[in-house]
Amino acid sequence: MADSAAHASPLTERFDLEPDRLIDLIGDGLGGVDDGELFLEYRETESYGFDDGRLKSAAFDTAQGFGLRAVAGEAVGCAHSPDFSEAAVTRALDAVDAVRAGHSGSLALAPQGTNQRRYGQDNPIRAKDHAAKVMVLEKIDAYARHKDPRVKQVSASLAGSWQQVEIIRPDGLRQSDIRPLVRLNVNVVVADGDRMETGSHGAGGRVGYDEFLDDAKWQGMVDEAIREAVVKLDAIAAPAGEMNVVLGPGWPGILLHEAIGHGLEGDFNRKETSAFSGLLGERVAAAGVTVVDDGTLNDRRGSLTIDDEGTPSGCNVLIEDGILVGYMQDRQNARLMGHEPTGNGRRQSYAHQPMPRMTNTYMRSGTDDPKEILESVKNGLYAVSFGGGQVDITSGKFVFTASEAYLIENGKVTAPVKGATIIGNGPDCLTRVRAVGDDMKLDNGIGTCGKEGQWVPVGVGQPTIRIDGLTIGGTATS
Repeated sequence: MADSAAHASPLTERFDLEPDRLIDLIGDGLGGVDDGELFLEYRETESYGFDDGRLKSAAFDTAQGFGLRAVAGEAVGCAHSPDFSEAAVTRALDAVDAVRAGHSGSLALAPQGTNQRRYGQDNPIRAKDHAAKVMVLEKIDAYARHKDPRVKQVSASLAGSWQQVEIIRPDGLRQSDIRPLVRLNVNVVVADGDRMETGSHGAGGRVGYDEFLDDAKWQGMVDEAIREAVVKLDAIAAPAGEMNVVLGPGWPGILLHEAIGHGLEGDFNRKETSAFSGLLGERVAAAGVTVVDDGTLNDRRGSLTIDDEGTPSGCNVLIEDGILVGYMQDRQNARLMGHEPTGNGRRQSYAHQPMPRMTNTYMRSGTDDPKEILESVKNGLYAVSFGGGQVDITSGKFVFTASEAYLIENGKVTAPVKGATIIGNGPDCLTRVRAVGDDMKLDNGIGTCGKEGQWVPVGVGQPTIRIDGLTIGGTATS
């Protein structure tokens, strides 16, 4: 294989025409539109799966192509191709030309450049050989089985990608980014008599593999997966009814992401299909609640140097001390709403069009002591981690399954429970926040967000928070 430096050359060099000729084509072909771009992408991906004591899967793939977009008012014309040729670009321009019919627009100002880089450029796939990656999965399996004799099954996966993008606008502006991404996941099954439970832990980010091949790192992940599974062996059925709930720091921010974050994306608010539509400047949460979307955090899974339209990522305050102050915007929705782009225009690949998407979304720390927050609840539920969930953007209603949760009895965390679901309404639950801890924590780098069939890496986080009067769906029988 060639080294990663060879693949870092400008993507325009992969075409069968000179870069200046390509820029002229885009400028002429997108004349008269409000916005648009040629998005070029080259990507390498790999994955390894280890299960039942042996390597079960190993995959490597490369993909390249371009996506062309023309924006005229609310109309969008898109075309894409894996073929880096003048003929393919010409056909794409013909395909998107329909949106220009009868439209005479003024090209939106180009995004400002940035000299900030949020992560390294090295290709993690090529930095470590196949044997080193498989070896760490073998070590994980052996360590987990030796750590606790109750471990009956171990599965682990390692995945990485290296994405190179280049964006060419009709005004000739060219921008580029190189985005590494890795992730390690560990899952275990433990058994005690006839009872079997599962535990999992994962971590990742826009870094190389070195951090995750380190013994201390992956051993800590295995220990955590086993701990979670063993806790479940003693779990009792979750009670049902209305309760005060304490959410732990970190990954429980996935509830914030799903139940509130999506409702703060610009497209839903422009179309007035979000529960937060038309509420800018109004109180939507309890005092002390501040929610941000921050793509500028170094090396985080959801971070971006520039988004997929070329706008530099930002630290965007969405809710400040309970007041709604902003939405997440791509270029089209920002222009139509009279707002500024916020660096949230994201796409899954060159074959998809950008839309407003989250990066790293979290609630900032408050001033309350987490221990005192738990002690303040007479009887309730302490949710430490979440599994799957569903949310209705229009109404804000959500249902989430707690993968690790405990009863709170007389201010003390007691028995672990299983089968607990948390049911509520995103905008409503923000007003029910009674305490915000001083221990904000980001997740370990495992989030992936879906929207309209597109999937992108994201981050979540929050401090310990208390929310009163949520409905708990449980399995306990009276």
